[in-house]
Amino acid sequence: MNLPFWRLVALGLTVATGALLAGCDDSYLDTGPGRSERPISSATLVQMNKMNTTPSSPVLIRTYKKEAELEIWKMKSDGRYGLLKTYPICRWSGQLGPKKVEGDMQVPEGFYTIEPGQMNPNSHYYLAFNVGYPNAYDRAYGRTGGSVMVHGVCSSAGCFSMTDEQVADIYAIARDAFRGGQREIQLQSYPFRMTPENMAKYRLDPNIEFWKELKNGSDHFDVAKTEPPVVVCGKHYVFGATAKGAASASAPCPALQRDEEVEALVTEKEAKDNAKAAELAASSVKAIRTVYADGGQNPVFAGYKDTSDPEALVGGPQEVVLNDAAKPAPAVVKVAVADAAKQRAAAVAQAASPGSASAEQPKPQTVALAPTTAPEQSGIWGASTQNVRKWLHLGGQDQPAQPVVTAFVPDQPIPTDVPLPPRRDALFAQVDKPLHVALKTPLPPAKPGETPSAQAVAPGAAPASAAGAPAATAPTAQ
Repeated sequence: MNLPFWRLVALGLTVATGALLAGCDDSYLDTGPGRSERPISSATLVQMNKMNTTPSSPVLIRTYKKEAELEIWKMKSDGRYGLLKTYPICRWSGQLGPKKVEGDMQVPEGFYTIEPGQMNPNSHYYLAFNVGYPNAYDRAYGRTGGSVMVHGVCSSAGCFSMTDEQVADIYAIARDAFRGGQREIQLQSYPFRMTPENMAKYRLDPNIEFWKELKNGSDHFDVAKTEPPVVVCGKHYVFGATAKGAASASAPCPALQRDEEVEALVTEKEAKDNAKAAELAASSVKAIRTVYADGGQNPVFAGYKDTSDPEALVGGPQEVVLNDAAKPAPAVVKVAVADAAKQRAAAVAQAASPGSASAEQPKPQTVALAPTTAPEQSGIWGASTQNVRKWLHLGGQDQPAQPVVTAFVPDQPIPTDVPLPPRRDALFAQVDKPLHVALKTPLPPAKPGETPSAQAVAPGAAPASAAGAPAATAPTAQ
């Protein structure tokens, strides 16, 4: 059957659009010979040897969108993870914040699980593996989409895009860990590094409560350097805990088992970070929201060919300063204003009485409840910051000028109006002490020269054959 030319064009556009909306769909096969068996780079093998780990030891991955970095962590012989290598991300798309809807081009944020079946040796994007979106947390909120990958080609429609050389090394590291007995690889995806500085900057971002939850998971890993167990229940992540019964993402949490020693360290770290964030917020660190035309890339790739949307990277991200005064006034300020009104009324009454002209009036202190308007700056595509705020519904709409309220200094000083970022509440009581390491995490690998033990292989998994291991004698340089 011969179709008119215009119908063939429309059909092609429909197929291309469907692939784009599905995410980084790698169903188009580019079957280059042997790429999935490429050995780990010689530089990476040297680094493994320095940190006392092996190619077959377990892996953990951490990603940071704002900094555009992907970290590979490897378990050492003492059972704790160490940072093996940091790869600059060539391209990511969307904005800071979680992925919610299919086709939104967002890179997901959260804790995800990669299994051997998610590795794709025949990807159209050189090599790829699926990160596991949506997970139980995402499904509890009705989030849609899929086919979110770590892949090559430096082109992103909602994925972590690397160069071909980078993804070849990352793929080989994950492949050899699976062959060494690891059953699952945990991928921790963050909007940015979870530092007090960043938590202070983004304290008014609409996603801040979700990010505080992710920070709790980051803190668990940082203090223990072991893979934090993750339970999703009550529509929340619960880190450092294992469920004694069945756990449902949308139902209330069952009884949980925690490591009291780790929890104490996490609590101590959170307290220090919260205090530092509050100090920064009280000083000169302004609350911001970062807006991208369409994602970003690591600065080392400036000028590197991007096949997805290179124009989006030209102007860089726009930082919109948010208004702290847009929050409801705290009780202490309301009391100060009420007291000022009463004192003004008393002053008026006294002025109306005889002999009041010579009475000495106390000097008032001015309390500005509305901040001064910042000068307009150029925004995205030449738009002003005010217009960007309007588009994003960030309080940028034109508002009438607010009067400056005067109030007398009270007997007791008014505390600084900067609340501490709240610590994650202890959802559940401490119970019996669990293991530090997640239940499915393999035991540490045997050191080179030692006889491998049955403990290095996960239950039900066959030991890796010698033929399946990469040839360390002729590695390909990264």
